[in-house]
Amino acid sequence: MFLEYFLSFGLFFLTALAIFGIFLFMYAKVTPYDDYKMIFSDNNTAASLGLGGAVLGLCIPLYSALVHSVSYVDFVMWAGVAISIQLIFAFFLTRLSGKYSVEKHINNGDISVGVLMAFMSISIGLINAGSMSY
Repeated sequence: MFLEYFLSFGLFFLTALAIFGIFLFMYAKVTPYDDYKMIFSDNNTAASLGLGGAVLGLCIPLYSALVHSVSYVDFVMWAGVAISIQLIFAFFLTRLSGKYSVEKHINNGDISVGVLMAFMSISIGLINAGSMSY
């Protein structure tokens, strides 16, 4: 019995980690700038804050899906919703232009825009998690 619970935990946990990894890969594809270069090579705090908020914005509904799912398939489907919503949001937010150009401000290292992006991503994650009504 204990082994069955442990295996179930492992399946859900490893799937959540895989989704997390897929999100990290896909987030870099949907943003028009190179997040990882900016963070690890350029020491760009704004990019780090934006990515960190997006990660948290994913993990909130992912947690909700883990807690409320009635089966593994149910969890995977809701996790797909969570990752899709966060990526769509990031895609559109980073495509704003003019004085609201997130891309320009992140490239410039404007921390205030990185903080705003982080909080926007977290907010979308909370709304996403709350919308997952079962």
